[in-house]
Amino acid sequence: MKRTDPPEPQADVVVIGAGIIGCASAYYLARRGVKVAVLDKGPIAGEQSSRAWGFVRQQDRDPAELPLMVAANRIWRELEGELQADLEWNPGGLLALARSEGDLAHYEARARLEREAGADSRMVTPRQIRALLPALECGVSGGLYTPSDGHADPAKSTHAFAAAARREGARVYPYCTVEGLSTRNGRIGAVLTECGEIHTDTVICAAGAHSSRLGRMVGLRLPVGSVRSTVAATAPLPRFTDLAVRGLEVAFRQTRAGNVILGRVSARSADHDVTLESFRHLGWFLPNYFKNRAMLRIHVGRPLLADIARALPWSGARKHPFAHTVDVEPAPNPATVNESRLAFEGYFPSLGDVKIERVWAGVIDTLPDLVPVLGHTEVGGFLFATGFSGHGFAMGPIVGRLMAELICDGRPSLELTGLRFSRFREGGLAPARPLR
Repeated sequence: MKRTDPPEPQADVVVIGAGIIGCASAYYLARRGVKVAVLDKGPIAGEQSSRAWGFVRQQDRDPAELPLMVAANRIWRELEGELQADLEWNPGGLLALARSEGDLAHYEARARLEREAGADSRMVTPRQIRALLPALECGVSGGLYTPSDGHADPAKSTHAFAAAARREGARVYPYCTVEGLSTRNGRIGAVLTECGEIHTDTVICAAGAHSSRLGRMVGLRLPVGSVRSTVAATAPLPRFTDLAVRGLEVAFRQTRAGNVILGRVSARSADHDVTLESFRHLGWFLPNYFKNRAMLRIHVGRPLLADIARALPWSGARKHPFAHTVDVEPAPNPATVNESRLAFEGYFPSLGDVKIERVWAGVIDTLPDLVPVLGHTEVGGFLFATGFSGHGFAMGPIVGRLMAELICDGRPSLELTGLRFSRFREGGLAPARPLR
């Protein structure tokens, strides 16, 4: 594990989390002359930002985040030039396959909503799907197609934002764990790290699944849950599509090298490891759990016992609350990998037996209504940019820009009312909705 040099003792803004949200925020702030420090307990893109599917989609978004994704899509189209980096951006479009009349009705409603927001989504027939994806050999009822959507490499994109932020003057400190936050008169005063103290009056918490614990350091209660998502990459296959596809049981995209990234999208597609955090926010998450319980595998075992041990009065975790999370590789679920592979082979039997070359898992931060929290809180100078529920990679560029606007201009260029932190105090959460 690499230790960073001691951070500079003063910054205008400290960003906690060197994933794509944190690095994009630092980039857009630094471009505006703000002195920024980015902190992470591990490497850049060490957690979910390097483990995502890589989809950049406007399609099938919650209405509260749809305008942000329409704006993000426009940024992505020009991002390689802006960041001076190869992101493996592929503007091949996104195709969602329908299996039933219910799916078709849902996608028809979504297509209308997305067109009103400025996206180019449209319904497609089975014949049109065969033209878009000639290799597909399974029957479908139709689908939703968004030509302007695309996909990119998550790790390359996050590192490109970090490098661009550094060129603009931001300081990035990997392996510099935050261990405390100090406030004065209801405002942020300093960030306490294992490498030294940084005085600042503004903090952006972009720490994904760890955001709830950081919020509690300043008296804020954010109900963040976490699910473990397994992803697989096949050995290189002959080029058969530039599309990103959300299938009936599996989602996939083909990389430049020919590997196919597979993610499970149907029943039992994600895992939840029960910890003390699960009970802390249980009341918030029960409605969505009952709505989506078929999607989850629940595990009770070692993670819960370890969490209980860390809560004991003599535990070192009280002083070093994130030490146990550094450089940890979440365990992929072999059953998910096998189910994804079999589903993919069923779509494309002409490809033969598909070999899995690599598997990994990531921990996705979720909020009870499955949309992020962005912006200021009642603690002066403390902002959240978290809870993306698996959508953070695609939204990274626009969220970074909006966080810079909030801090530098006092107001964002897009409406964020539905994403405000205060909704968890107001009881105004949207009804539970199915995961898609």
